[in-house]
Amino acid sequence: MMWFFAVLVVLAMGGVALLAAGKGAPLAEVYDDRPDVVVPADGPLTAADLRRVRFSIALRGYRMSEVDALLDRLASEREQAGPSGGPSGGNGSDPTP
Repeated sequence: MMWFFAVLVVLAMGGVALLAAGKGAPLAEVYDDRPDVVVPADGPLTAADLRRVRFSIALRGYRMSEVDALLDRLASEREQAGPSGGPSGGNGSDPTP
């Protein structure tokens, strides 16, 4: 009788191992749960681009408040810089040679 229970335990452990290895019913579809990054890959960043950025959080990630404060500061500086990227209030001349 002891052998019977030993075989049952081994079969149960094998079944669990097969399921864990993905040999049984398929697991749920994998999907990307990270937030979409909406920063344009080309061209200059605008203040609105910086305000929309959201980073995913990982184990031993970052302090959200520090990153959010930096993004707010960068967005404010971009708004004050104007469309040319330099400080507003300049002489208005075109900086390109």
